[in-house]
Amino acid sequence: MKIEAKLKHVRISPKKMREISRFLNGKSAAEAISMMKCIPRKSARILVGLFGSAIANAENNNNLAVSRLVVESVLVEDGPVFKRFIAAARGSAHPIRKRMSHIRVVLKEASERKG
Repeated sequence: MKIEAKLKHVRISPKKMREISRFLNGKSAAEAISMMKCIPRKSARILVGLFGSAIANAENNNNLAVSRLVVESVLVEDGPVFKRFIAAARGSAHPIRKRMSHIRVVLKEASERKG
């Protein structure tokens, strides 16, 4: 069984989110949250909230135990981009792209391993 939580239009670039999220695949949900709480970055704070939502979905909607949840994937996709310009020398302008992210966390129930 797979449990999903999504967060769209997050005002942080996908590159910054992927730096943190790439280490989470395959870890238990509790271990992933404890890792994120130790990292002093905005992207880690966002992921802690999203993992909390995914865990709450698993507990309330599917009656799953938190101790058995494993991170299947953390997908960070490009969202819309704010396009701005800043004045530059000699009457020219340089573009600024303020990027957004769409994040999806997928948890699954860990299977019992035999011997």
